[in-house]
This record gives sequence, structure tokens and C-alpha cells, in this order.
Amino acid sequence: MAIDYAVIVVYLVGMLAVGWWGMRRAQSKSEFLVAGRRLGPAMYSGTMAAIVLGGASTIGGVGLGYQYGLSGAWMVFTIGLGLLALSVFFSARIARLKVYTVSEMLDLRYGGRAGVISGVVMWAYTLMLAVTSTIAYATIFDVLFDMNRTVAIVLGGSIVVAYSTLGGMWSITLTDMVQFVVKTIGVLLLLLPIAVVKAGGFSEMKDSLPTGYFDPLGIGGETIFTYVLIYTFGMLIGQDIWQRVFTARSDTTAKWGGTVAGTYCLVYALAGAVIGTAAKVLYPNLASADDAFATIVKDELPVGVRGLVLAAALAAVMSTSSGALIACATVANNDIWSRLRGVVRRDGGDHDEVRGNRAFILIMGIAVICTAIALNNVVEALTVAYNLLVGGLLVPILGGLLWKRGTAQGALAAVAAGSLAVISLMAAYGILANEPVYYGLLSSLAAYLIVSLATPATDAAVLAAWRERLAGRGSEPASEAVSTTAPAHQ
Repeated sequence: MAIDYAVIVVYLVGMLAVGWWGMRRAQSKSEFLVAGRRLGPAMYSGTMAAIVLGGASTIGGVGLGYQYGLSGAWMVFTIGLGLLALSVFFSARIARLKVYTVSEMLDLRYGGRAGVISGVVMWAYTLMLAVTSTIAYATIFDVLFDMNRTVAIVLGGSIVVAYSTLGGMWSITLTDMVQFVVKTIGVLLLLLPIAVVKAGGFSEMKDSLPTGYFDPLGIGGETIFTYVLIYTFGMLIGQDIWQRVFTARSDTTAKWGGTVAGTYCLVYALAGAVIGTAAKVLYPNLASADDAFATIVKDELPVGVRGLVLAAALAAVMSTSSGALIACATVANNDIWSRLRGVVRRDGGDHDEVRGNRAFILIMGIAVICTAIALNNVVEALTVAYNLLVGGLLVPILGGLLWKRGTAQGALAAVAAGSLAVISLMAAYGILANEPVYYGLLSSLAAYLIVSLATPATDAAVLAAWRERLAGRGSEPASEAVSTTAPAHQ
């Protein structure tokens, strides 16, 4: 496997080199956190697809295909649907707000009183999302080098922390674009056709497996509904996703570039399920469905191609990990730490702000690596992340965008009621149960409606300023006005 090892090493060194190059571009807060808000359609589409299609979508998607057949595509499919919904209905308005975090959007909409508590919930979500991606390094490096789990997590996590700390969103954007290309070649153009051919083609696959493997609803209606609640709605409100929307150079780029990325996710979903189904034909008795990806790559692919496909899996994990890490650090610094200190953040681009955000990425990165070493179950960690996000923040965010009668008190009540319900029900029913997100969402909605209607409407001046920002006519920070005059990047 010397050639395969060489491919992986070249890829990892390349990620660090791109991170170092990105450091030269990140000279202001806007450049560091949102790539200067000037990504063009091609780069925006590629990086958006890269961040939403992580290790769970790649390794987990193939595992679901191994377990359920074509209906195993539903998890990743609902991610694509969520990205399409975000892009078509909300991304243009989000991009025009010119903010850095979801909590800043809530402050604008509700009058400056919803930020800290929503920031804590969003921080917990982004932290756990980064942790799940970091845990996945152990699986990949075990296949590559038979490496100890802790060493694998430290190695993979350190590379991501290094290039993210150096160049912020510019480094992450550039590395994600490379990772998007590697994933497309490795998974869609190489692994997919090779797996189908090795399994004897679709006719042989149908003859070898039960008919349920080719039932598009075979995974079960309740499971599909839960995926929609967690992943489709989660795509609408996650800081990691919104922070990519903020990088678009225009609302048109955010809308159509995101639509392309969402469509790509649908194709990727089906590809993963087909690869998993082929693996079931080739290896019907694997101990774990999540071993399907690594097994088919290790045993069926030729030298060199195997290294590229494993690099694709590594790319999938790194793109999600880095996106979640910068989102976690941005929320921790801008929404929690600065508010607790009572410091008003400036939108100016002085170097001290870059240094502060860089320090938070490093601190959060170390916390993510340590947490990943302590935890074992990726699915449970991911479920906790999305339950908190959807149960606690979906209602006040979408309510703020769609219902002008919503108030700050209603938003705070929704965050508190939904989050407490989710945490309590996970303790009562178990982390993987469906009830926490169902009842958490209902509790949040009830609290939002009741408290908003029982409290005075949001001040007319706040709503007027909000509408101006949504229309793209609000005041724009001087540093960002300058940055948008630079050449747009495709």
C-alpha cells in the first residue's frame, strides 16, 4: 500500500500548505470569518456541498445502504432537501443581513435580547458536530495505518485545527474546494461504478438481495419523518451552514449556488446507498454496517485508486470538521465571550479581532479533540447535536423570518422550553429515541406562540431596521464595503 500511503500523505501536506497560503488573505474579521463575503457561484457551490457531506454522509450513508438498500439514501437525501429549501426560500435574505452568527440575526430581529441563550445552544450543537467528525478520523486512519484510536484523533484533528487557525474561513474554503473535487472523483466517479461492477451489475444485485433492498421506502416512514425533522430542518438553521451563506458575494449567488449544492447532495445520497447495496452482495456478513465503506475500498479497489478514495473519505470528514470548528469558535467568541465581558464587537477589520478569533479556533479545536477522545459513539453525539439545534432554535429562527408578531420574550421562551424538553426527554427515553425532538419541537412552538401573543409586539423601530437589513438596504460596515469591491472569487 505504499502508493496509497503516498497519496494520503500528499493530500494531508497539501491541506496544510493551503492553510498556510490562506493565512495571507485573512487580514480582517470579515476575511477571517466569512471569506470577505465575496465567493462566486462555483466556489460557493463546491464548499457548501463539502461542508454538509461529511463522514456521516459518506461512511454512514454507505452503511445505511448496506443495511437497508436504496432506501438508505434517505438520511443524506433529507440533508440535500434541507439545503435546497434553505437556498430557495431563505438564503438570499440571510446573505443580505451581513451578520456573522445566527444569534446576531436573532438580536437584529428581536431587539438585542435573544443572543446569549441562543448562542449557548448553538455552541453546544457546533461543538458536538465537530466532535462527531473528529471521532471519524479513528475509523479512517485505522484502515490506512492500523493506528491507535487516540493517536488517529489527535493526528486528524490537529491538521484541521492547524489550517483552520492559520487562515480561518479562507483556508477552510480553499481546502473544502479541494476536498469537494477529491470526493467527487473518489466516490462518484471511481468507487460507485467499480462497486457496481464488482457486485455483478444491477441485475445480479437484484437477484442476490431481498426485494426490500430496492424499495425506496424500505427504511420506514417514521425513520424518514425523523430524518426530515432533524436534518432537513437542521440545514435551515445551523451556524455552520449559515456561516457559509454569509460568504456568498450576493444573494443570487447564495440562492443558485446553494441550489446546485443541494442537487449534488441528492446525487451523493443515491450513490452512497448503491455502494452500500453492492457491498451487501460482496460481503453479506459484516459485523457492522459502518464497516462496509472501509471493507469495499480496502478489498476491491486497485492500488492508487484505493488511496484516492480513502483520501475522499478523509476529505469528507475534514470539510465538516473544519466548518463546524470555525462555527463553534465564532459563536463562542462573538455570541458568548464578548457578551459576558460586556464588550461591543466592532465590525472593523483590525488585526486584534483576527488574532482573537484565531485564538478561539485553537482553544475550541483542543476542546473538540479532547472530547472526541473521551466519547465513542458517533451516532449518539450527532443525535444530541441535532436534537438541541432543532428542538431549541428552529422555532425562534423561522418564526423571526416568517412571523412579524414574534417577540423577544417568545423567542427566549421557545429556546428555553425546547432545549429543556429535549434534554429531559433524552434522559427519559434515551438519546436515540424519536420522542425528544418531536416533543421538544412542539414545546418550543407552543411557548413561542403563547408568550409572543401575551407580550407587547416588537418595537416598530426594531422591525423597520430589520426589514431594511433583509432588503439589503441596512447600514453596511465600512470594512466590508471595501472588501466587496475586490475581485469576486469563482
